[in-house]
Amino acid sequence: MAEVDLQAVYLVAKDMGRLEDFYASALGMPVQFRDDNKWTQFRLQRSAFALSSAEEAAQGAVGAVPVFRVAGEAQDTVRQNILSAGGRVVAQRDMGTHGVVTTYQDPEENLFQVFSPSSTR
Repeated sequence: MAEVDLQAVYLVAKDMGRLEDFYASALGMPVQFRDDNKWTQFRLQRSAFALSSAEEAAQGAVGAVPVFRVAGEAQDTVRQNILSAGGRVVAQRDMGTHGVVTTYQDPEENLFQVFSPSSTR
């Protein structure tokens, strides 16, 4: 079987600049590259997260729920950054020894999650 890896996950942005500013501020992800108002890709440790214009996206693309991982001790700081950048908390689930996952909404109402593994793992 061929090796499979994740190249990137993207959301279709209505306002590229607004969402680029939101994700850069909320999660502190540096922009890896930008193609005008068509595509913005952020650098992550092992994969990529991107914003796409409707014209660059797969035809009929709707929704995705990217899950970002942050260290447990950074969870409160990340939450504050997300809220300050215009995001909102939708739900939070404590999974005991596995960790905590919080669901947020960005300014265009796309859902994303932040997973913080338990410090005992």
